[in-house]
Order: sequence, then C-alpha cells, then structure tokens
Amino acid sequence: MAGVEELRALALFDGVSDVQLEALLAAGEEVRTHAGDVLFRAGDPADSWWVNLEGTLDLLRRVGGEDVVVGGFAVPGRWAGGFRAWDEGGVYLATGRASSEGRVLRVPATALAGLLGELPLVRHFIDGLFRTARTIEEDARRRDALVTLGTLAAGLAHELNNPAAAAGRAVDRLRGASEEMLSALGNLALGGISAADFRALDELRREVEPPSGPVDALARSDAEEALGDWLDAHDVGRSWLLAPPLAAAGVDVAWCEKAAEVLAGHALQAGLEWVSATMSVSSLLDDVQESTRRISELVTAVKSYSQMDRASTQEIDVTEGLESTLVMLGHKLRQGITVERAYAADTPTIEAHPGELNQVWTNLVDNAIDAMDGSGTLRLTTRADGDGLVVEVGDTGPGMPPDVAARAFEAFFTTKDVGKGTGLGLDIARRIVVERHGGDISITSSDHGTVIRVRLPRRPHAG
Repeated sequence: MAGVEELRALALFDGVSDVQLEALLAAGEEVRTHAGDVLFRAGDPADSWWVNLEGTLDLLRRVGGEDVVVGGFAVPGRWAGGFRAWDEGGVYLATGRASSEGRVLRVPATALAGLLGELPLVRHFIDGLFRTARTIEEDARRRDALVTLGTLAAGLAHELNNPAAAAGRAVDRLRGASEEMLSALGNLALGGISAADFRALDELRREVEPPSGPVDALARSDAEEALGDWLDAHDVGRSWLLAPPLAAAGVDVAWCEKAAEVLAGHALQAGLEWVSATMSVSSLLDDVQESTRRISELVTAVKSYSQMDRASTQEIDVTEGLESTLVMLGHKLRQGITVERAYAADTPTIEAHPGELNQVWTNLVDNAIDAMDGSGTLRLTTRADGDGLVVEVGDTGPGMPPDVAARAFEAFFTTKDVGKGTGLGLDIARRIVVERHGGDISITSSDHGTVIRVRLPRRPHAG
C-alpha cells in the first residue's frame, strides 16, 4: 500500500506536510491496475482524482470510430481527473486505460475539494490541467479535421461517381447508336432514296419535339403500342425495337403517316431506323452534356469550398459558402431532408476568411442533419444586421434541453453516440466566429428544433 514516504518522493507533493499526506491517503484508496483496465471514460463526471504510482496509463479519445491515444502517464506523479473538486460540471477529457500492471491512488473529488485549501497543490493542478487539456485538445482537433475531411472526400467521390458513371454509360451506348445511324444511311442509299426525299425526311425529323418533363409510364406504353401496331401494318420489321425510342422522342402515328408519304417501300424502314438512331444519338449527347455539366459544377463547388484559388482574407458573399457546403454534404441530404433557403437580397458582403467560415457552416449543417436523424427540414437564413450580417442554421429535430444548450460550445462536450462525435465542432465554430472574426454565435432551442445564429461584422474585429 502507498505510504507517506512514497508520496513524499513525488514532485507533485513538494511542500506538502506529512500530516497533509496522511489525510490525503486516508481520503483515498490504492487501486491496482492490469493491462486493459479502464479507470475512467471521456465525458463521464470527473468525480475522482487519479495519481499514478506505478506502471503506465494511456489517455484515449474516440475519433472516427476508433480509440486514439492522445496522451498518457509513464512516470509516477502524473495525474488525471478530479475536476469536480472545483467544477460541478467537470468531466473527464479522455478515457484512462491501463497499459501495464501498476498502481494508482484514487481520491474522490468531494474529499479532494476539502483538502485543496490545505494542500499546496494548486500550481500543480493548473500546470497539469493546462498541459493535459492542451495535448488532448490539439490531437483531437487534428484527428477530427482528418475524419471530417475523409467524410467530405467520401461524399464528394459519391457525388462525382454518379455523373461520371452516367457519362460513361452514355458514351458506350453512343457507339452502338452511331453504328445504327450509319447502317441506316447505307440502307437508305441502297434503297435509291433521292436527295429531295432525304431532305424532306430530315425536315420531318426536325419537327419532332421531345416531351418536356416526365412522361406518365402508362401514356408512354400506350404510345409505344400504337406505334408498334402502325409499324406492323406497314410491314416495318423489328417494330418492337423501333417503337420505344421513337415514342420516347415524341414521334406519333400522325408523324409516321407523313414519313410514309415521303418514303416508299423498303426505304420506309431504313428511314425510320435512321430517324430513331439520330434521336438516340441526340438524347445520349444530352446525357453526356448534363453529366459533364454536373461534374463541372461539383469541381467549382469544391474550389469555392476549399478557397484554394483565393486569398486567405477577402470580400465574400456568405451564401456562396453555404451553397458549396450543401454540395459537399449532398450525400447526407437525400434521405428525407428538405432544404429551405431564405437569403435576404440586402445581405451584405463581408471581409472574412472564407475557408474558415466554410468550416463553420460544415459543422453547423452537419450537426443539424444529424439532429434530424434522416428526416426533417434544414433552414438556412441570411439577413443584414446593423454593420454586419446574421446567418441562421435551423433544424426541425427534437431540440436541446437547456442544460445541454448551455454547454454546447464547450470543448469535448457532445450528445452524440460514442464514436460519432468528438465534441469539438461547435467549439471550433465558436473560435472561428468569435476569435477570428470578432462575431458572435448563439443557440435557441425548443421541442420544435434548434437554431444556431451566427453574427458577423462587415470587417473582423480580431485577427
């Protein structure tokens, strides 16, 4: 068992009398540890003070679904916890897990509170708390940033994959459609079609107007059936292959009657095959154009989000950052989340660090989405406010209890399940808004949802 002599050898207890050490030992207990033993967990009330006597102890944080070592005790005299001796809301900043056989002195925070006034330990507590908290926070912030970057990268890859795959499929089908078009031209030539007849057929093709907007499946099926019957009646082969693309392009029986007046005999089939192929090529080219446009938009949004082609401080429109953030988090907005925008026309531009503000919008929007658990309304609002502007990010989730809202901006405080949050998102947002831009950030929450309000001045008041 630990005795006064053992504690006396620790620098932590410099200046502490034997009587005071005996009182400390009487208030606490020695705990023997084995590799893998968990002594305390991050986020739990820090109601015990742990002093290492022998062995090693790792400090861990849950980041991105895995336990990450962010510090530890390798020498006697290092300590952790006990924060509730002076702060009734104090929690452990990390999880303490033994990595070897050893011993620790455990003193209840309530007992420690009664002894602090008599023990010359205040300087040790302040130094140790600052050193430990700074180490844990810096490491957790770095890993949180990496996890966020990985999540955004995965989402972006998903966003890019869809239009890229669509363009690839369209290009593959273009090859076949082009060959069909060339084959049909060859058949038209063999059929002896005149230049005038071909010109008339091409004019008819130009008259076809593709349907605008989605077409009812039953109506399309009826159109295909009517075309198929007409093709069969006019001895046009492979009617089951020709009817669907012609119907999809907007061709009807009346148009086919006009084509039959221009093309006679075998030329009718070749002519309809050529029209069908040209329309397929046109439709596929539209698909390629739309897919590449979407890819270009995503690349533009990434550049806007990362600000990689801009100065660190500049005059910005915050709505641009909000929109690029929505693109980056687009993969999380398709499960029943509706986005409502209320961007006031008189919202001023501001001088700011756009890349940093995008980090704020990412944390706020991501939290709002998580709060709604896959279903609800995300509201983004901007408006002028005196010499600055206000941005509001609201959700229709269950809201925060008052005690949770009061602590929401504390580092490491989180209400998310283990492995789903580091408790740094809102703390980072607060630092960027308040310390970097001289603004303000606040929370309003009720049973109907939560609104986080960010006020930013026209020009930062802090560097």
